[in-house]
Amino acid sequence: MNSQHDPSQLHRLMKIAIDSGEVSSIAEAERLFSGYRLAIQIGKECAHSPTLQASLLTAINTARRCFMGGVEISGNLDVPLIVPWRNYKTLLEAVVDLQGKPVKTLTPEIPQINIGDHSTYKIPSPFAINVTFNGWAGGVVPSHSSMRLAQEQEFVPSGVLAGALSVSEAFQFVRGDNPLAGQRAVGMSLWQPEKSASWLQSDPGPQIRNLPANLWLIGLGHLGQAYLWTLGLLPYAFPHEVQIFLQDFDELENANESTSPLTFNNMVGLKKTRAMAAWCEERGFRPKIVERRFASNFKISDEEPRVALCGVDNLLARSALEDVGFDRIIEAGLGNGPQEFLTFQIHNLPSSRSAHDRWRQSSIVKDSIDDLINQPAYKALAQEGYDECGLTLLAGRSVGASFVGCVTSALVVAELLRMAMGENCYEVIDGDLRLSDLCQGVINSKVHKPFNPGITVAQSEDKIS
Repeated sequence: MNSQHDPSQLHRLMKIAIDSGEVSSIAEAERLFSGYRLAIQIGKECAHSPTLQASLLTAINTARRCFMGGVEISGNLDVPLIVPWRNYKTLLEAVVDLQGKPVKTLTPEIPQINIGDHSTYKIPSPFAINVTFNGWAGGVVPSHSSMRLAQEQEFVPSGVLAGALSVSEAFQFVRGDNPLAGQRAVGMSLWQPEKSASWLQSDPGPQIRNLPANLWLIGLGHLGQAYLWTLGLLPYAFPHEVQIFLQDFDELENANESTSPLTFNNMVGLKKTRAMAAWCEERGFRPKIVERRFASNFKISDEEPRVALCGVDNLLARSALEDVGFDRIIEAGLGNGPQEFLTFQIHNLPSSRSAHDRWRQSSIVKDSIDDLINQPAYKALAQEGYDECGLTLLAGRSVGASFVGCVTSALVVAELLRMAMGENCYEVIDGDLRLSDLCQGVINSKVHKPFNPGITVAQSEDKIS
């Protein structure tokens, strides 16, 4: 099999252009995505706000995986890094490590994201949006709009949310498939993720005093790494108190680099568990490795975490989530086709519907493989001698975008924080990044008793900033 067209090598987001018939070859898709570029302008507020720094780093990390022409950053980066990333001390070091390109002046006429003091920006781009947050609420607004949240109460997951949403809007703009992208206010309250609660007028939510300290993480691909990305940015006062069981059995592939925020090209070929354990240790967490498929034929012990975060797309594994002894499970799934990749759904278990009932008879709606392999790019591969089995494998790989995973991770981690506070959780959160009302949440009517997943203290705000 030609390694260039090996399913393990294929960029997951480029598949949009391939599967839709927009391009006639994989090389043409690569040229198309190489023309996508993004500009980010930061203001002086970024020097003192962990939420804005989380937004910036999330935007760079997700954008460089889909804006293949590069991500430019302008503004004062020579300031202390106040969110944790690889033990770096300055924001500049973190930006460069995540493959952002610091520049004095942004290139005109490419999409622009503004993070920080919006009033000082001169906008040369036909697409320009401002990131904004307050407490558990975060999102983006058009640069010409006067709308802005107070940005007084720090909450790192809302920074992850806003940063990922800013890249989502910019990507939808360059793709040209959503005329509202960049012209609308898009965001959500992680405290009240429901249509009836306006994120621009929502309760900022409570201050966070405690953080989760004992977790089981199932699946270390797109979603699993997004969970770790968001957890890693949280202000743990004592990260060594955090124990995370990491369960997976696969090795990292080149394709993982296009969707998974903690995968970089030099990690390809490593076991996912080993690579993520190394990242956890660098962050100061205590990882435990479990290299086996998740199934109902094992049980967790009394000493192991009672809470699991799940990010696998295997229906059989998801149907077994309540069989191994966890007291609480938060799981998420992403849409996987060229039209559905911007969608997500989150479930808290136990709920009014069991995992067995929800997924045992479920089927994922996919574009017909036969329809896909009749698109021009697949026909070109067939003419090159690519066999039917190889074409089917390529066509069967899902479309994915790292910014969707990071939006989802902000919601999942918010649910975990809500659990640690003894608050009600949402049974289902259903979302679509194409829509102005991003998601709808339904309170879990089955779970009433507070549950402590194991907690440790958060740093106080004065120590963070």
